[in-house]
Amino acid sequence: MNQREFFRQVAEKLRCDDARAEALTFAVFRELRDRLPANESADVAAQLPEALKRLWHESDRPRGPVQKVHEQEFIGRVRRLAALPDDREAERAVRAVFAALQHALGSPSGMEGEAWDVFSVLPKDLKIVWLSAADPSA
Repeated sequence: MNQREFFRQVAEKLRCDDARAEALTFAVFRELRDRLPANESADVAAQLPEALKRLWHESDRPRGPVQKVHEQEFIGRVRRLAALPDDREAERAVRAVFAALQHALGSPSGMEGEAWDVFSVLPKDLKIVWLSAADPSA
């Protein structure tokens, strides 16, 4: 999957243009990356195409201890970073980006390969969001 396909997948789920899909992807990537241990974050980046890898690493901050953030705080952070009107829209964006990321990682259910590794370090409530993103009816 290349960058264009990734953004197109996000845009289709959210019914927005590719530029908005890119901005939303950046917000979700940033929050997810900051919730993963450094080695796990590097493993995700290693499996992304070059342009998405750059987006994943954009605004990298010095790594401290991983902040355990649960679903509502995660969604709220994405909402603020992406300037979304409410948490409902932020949750839709999170699910769309999670789905595209799982696809990019070669995981149809969100539980194979590197996607499993991401899933395994998320708090329980974010695991539910991660898995629901793989459900095409969601």
